[in-house]
Amino acid sequence: MKRFFALVLAAVMAVSVFAGCGGGGKDLKETMKTINSTYSLSLKELENKDDLKKYYSINPDSVKQFAAEIDSNNNAPVEIVLVEAKDSAAADEVEKALGGRYNSIISQYASYTPEKLDMVKACKVSKDGNYVSLIVAENGPEILKTFQDSIK
Repeated sequence: MKRFFALVLAAVMAVSVFAGCGGGGKDLKETMKTINSTYSLSLKELENKDDLKKYYSINPDSVKQFAAEIDSNNNAPVEIVLVEAKDSAAADEVEKALGGRYNSIISQYASYTPEKLDMVKACKVSKDGNYVSLIVAENGPEILKTFQDSIK
């Protein structure tokens, strides 16, 4: 009987140890689903880390997880990029890459759709620990708050 209880106790402890290792962070794909449903967005999903390199020059090895969606309308791009970097140095690299893209978007709006330039200027690249985001969309500040709330 004692062996049975010892075995059960050992199994419970093993399960507890592994339960504590589950993911460690927030699921950014779930956060993106929440953003899409809350703000009625219908954007094209970037599916793998190589897409981050292609569109944003982000080193795939710097990324722990991400969710990114874009509407590549040539005159008025809408982009939401949520990244959890592997460490603080990687987060700095991601922030720099997304900052470069944000500046490019501002120039693009200024040239082609200046009536929406104020909307873009209300949006920004944001970094919180190892989490970095680029949000350029109507309701950008509200979307950013949804993201920030999800990672706390």
